[in-house]
Amino acid sequence: MTAARIRTAGGVGAGLTLPLPGAMRGAANPGARVNPGVGAQRAAPYRATNTVPGRAQHAAPLREWGTGREGGMWACGAVALLAFVLAGCAPRASGPAPVELRFWAMGREGEVVRELMPAFEAAHPGIRVRVQQIPWGAAHEKLVTAYVGDATPDVGQMGNTWIPEFVALDAIEPLTPFLGPNVRRASYFPGIWATNVVAGAPYGIPWYVDTRLIFYRRDVLERAGVARFPETWAQWEVALRAIKRHVGPDRYAIHLPLAEWTVPVLLGLQNGSGLLRDDGRYGAFAQAEYREAFRFYVSLFRNELVPPVTGSGVQNVYQDMAEGYFSMWVTGPWNLGEFKTRFPDSLQSAWATAPMPGPNGPGTSLAGGSSLVLFKGGRHPREAWALVEWLSQPAQQMAFYRLTGSLPARREVWADTAFTNDPRIRAFGDQLERAVPTPLVPEWERITTSIMQYAEAAVRGSMTEDEALRRLDAEVDAMLEKRRFLLARSDE
Repeated sequence: MTAARIRTAGGVGAGLTLPLPGAMRGAANPGARVNPGVGAQRAAPYRATNTVPGRAQHAAPLREWGTGREGGMWACGAVALLAFVLAGCAPRASGPAPVELRFWAMGREGEVVRELMPAFEAAHPGIRVRVQQIPWGAAHEKLVTAYVGDATPDVGQMGNTWIPEFVALDAIEPLTPFLGPNVRRASYFPGIWATNVVAGAPYGIPWYVDTRLIFYRRDVLERAGVARFPETWAQWEVALRAIKRHVGPDRYAIHLPLAEWTVPVLLGLQNGSGLLRDDGRYGAFAQAEYREAFRFYVSLFRNELVPPVTGSGVQNVYQDMAEGYFSMWVTGPWNLGEFKTRFPDSLQSAWATAPMPGPNGPGTSLAGGSSLVLFKGGRHPREAWALVEWLSQPAQQMAFYRLTGSLPARREVWADTAFTNDPRIRAFGDQLERAVPTPLVPEWERITTSIMQYAEAAVRGSMTEDEALRRLDAEVDAMLEKRRFLLARSDE
């Protein structure tokens, strides 16, 4: 019987070439040697080479297996050596398997956050992260369904206006026990942090932020004689009227989409309205503070400073603004990138951003954005917090901004020249210092739908302002009936 050879790999005896009987090797060529990773090679039949690193190579004469010439002794020695080598190649006991975290993230953020995970896993060798990207349009329903089905992830991204709802469901963890020097309240814009606090406890950590301010055509304002961007409502109205006179009857000063609730809400907040009263038990829209702001809002339409709400309206907001159909638009930071790509090159120096005017000076705006939460029932809360803490660090916040354009939540990051040297972005930093949360009640998403409905009715003239606000209050009061019941029981 001729000899075949196999080169071992790994463990004790790595690199040894051993003779095997033909029946074991299963090779048609009796002179072939099986060498994993190299392939079958032709081999000298009487030589075994020790290639263990650090040892001198040596050779010893071998005899063919079973010839009777030193064969018996070699056979016994070879079998013993083979057993020794194979034992050294056996898998060794390793440490515990890495913890796997499930992380749900939304929209564009869910697509790109995967790029940060290798660095996190390298810094936390015992943790692996599985990211699931969820479209924003389906996110709220998916989170509620997952809660009902006891299938929530360990870590999740959540729009900060949803947090009170999921606190009411008892679906997310209070984070006070986890806070420390790496994640603390002072590192965040006060209004943004407040959106995450329910009954005195934080339930989310701001991941990125947004707010609303004004994008405007600086060149049009200059031609209309507006030398300085307005800071008060009175100055703002004067500027809007000047633009309207300059552009003529078929063009307008500002775009205020009726399908958005943000402007009628932020104007009310600017004027001191809490929107709700008695700890969120009733609507406060018919009260004087909100009523004054609401009348200012409706007057912008009635004075024809806003494109008409009938007819074709605004078809392509970027094109219409570039063509001068209107010259101001209240919107958010996601449009910084859109203006850079959708405005013609000839107008790239003509657009700018500015904080919201207020009743008597620079005004407040909405505290928006997304937060990171820990879901209750997660099996690995310590590791889940490690992910939240890591994503909250200034270096990761900056990396995430460069990947997405989403504005960082940590105030320290705003000292970077990427923000201080860009006046368009810097305006958002100024506005975020005066951002405030909307009411922290689970019913808020439903309330915004009613706000849009009655604001449109007043703008179109199907209701007076006072009637619209009375009906809005009555509808909101009905939505809050369960809240009143629960709060009354908790006070007993």
